[in-house]
Amino acid sequence: MFYDLGSVVTHQNYGYRGVIVAVDFCCMAGDTWYKTNKTQPNRDQPWYHLLVHDSGGLSTYVAQSNLKNDASGQAIDHPRIGCYFTKFEDGRYGLKENYSTGACSI
Repeated sequence: MFYDLGSVVTHQNYGYRGVIVAVDFCCMAGDTWYKTNKTQPNRDQPWYHLLVHDSGGLSTYVAQSNLKNDASGQAIDHPRIGCYFTKFEDGRYGLKENYSTGACSI
């Protein structure tokens, strides 16, 4: 795994920013979803669930090869940030003590 929970990243192709809230060690999405995706990155790599910045509450599922570290140092604006994280410091989010992806739907 390259990125940790709470890491702020940028999508290399589309430029949107987000924060990682969950990770799968390979793509867990079904074939139908995968085949309708604009791109089909290798499924045999980590895939991350992101809360997308300034999106009105959207989340997305992204392959590690499509992500890079976010250099802005800016927080993510998303209504579910408080469900997963306590604070934003030094370019990343701190996990809540009782962090669980089941506590908030992704």
